[in-house]
Amino acid sequence: MAEKHGMIEPFVPQQVSQNDGNRVISYGTSSYGYDIRCSNEFKIFTNIRTAIVDPKEFSESSFVDFYGDVCVIPPNSFVLARTVEYFRIPRNVLTVCLGKSTYARCGIIVNVTPFEPEWEGYATLEFSNTTPLPAKIYANEGVAQVIFFEASEPCETSYRDRKGKYQGQTGVTLPIT
Repeated sequence: MAEKHGMIEPFVPQQVSQNDGNRVISYGTSSYGYDIRCSNEFKIFTNIRTAIVDPKEFSESSFVDFYGDVCVIPPNSFVLARTVEYFRIPRNVLTVCLGKSTYARCGIIVNVTPFEPEWEGYATLEFSNTTPLPAKIYANEGVAQVIFFEASEPCETSYRDRKGKYQGQTGVTLPIT
């Protein structure tokens, strides 16, 4: 489905664990899912403006934009990023996304919400650094695994039908109210 219907672009049909002879955190097709990558576009959370975190009125000034191959997450803080891959989820598919164990074992939690039927876009990723030390995340390497569930029939109402607020997102997307 991923290759035939453009469900994942770019699509890597095998598991990649080395790039130009260098070890990378694996990405691409896995046994029962797909390991997604993080792009080099980040929003690093900062409290320099002493804002209150409010999902109904989230302030963009709480972030510093950063572009690079390695992003350092401050201690006990978080970073938003986006996937390298663009997704087009079919009407009869739902995904669950879980962080890779390589990051989890370092105290870095990767959170991605499910991709609902007929959702389309780049996924926004959240990396939480649960440690008291700065932590690195690597662009263009694996960060999480997407697991796909195919229903026996299409859903009655899809994300597109509901005109979901994150439909077609292209960059790192903050909470939209």
